[in-house]
Amino acid sequence: MAKKKQEKVFRVTLVKSPIGYTQRQKDTVRALGLRRMHQTVEHVDSPVIRGMLDKVSHLVQVEE
Repeated sequence: MAKKKQEKVFRVTLVKSPIGYTQRQKDTVRALGLRRMHQTVEHVDSPVIRGMLDKVSHLVQVEE
């Protein structure tokens, strides 16, 4: 039997309001599933998620 590789999971928390930033950054925060300040969501590691986190790294806190 093949062993399943454990997927890496990111915990993303919105720590700074996207008000005052570009609409593109606001849309990225919403696409990550973040609606309110200090809300935390979990995402499985993928190149798409990593790119989104890179674009709004100044607004979110990421834990592995």
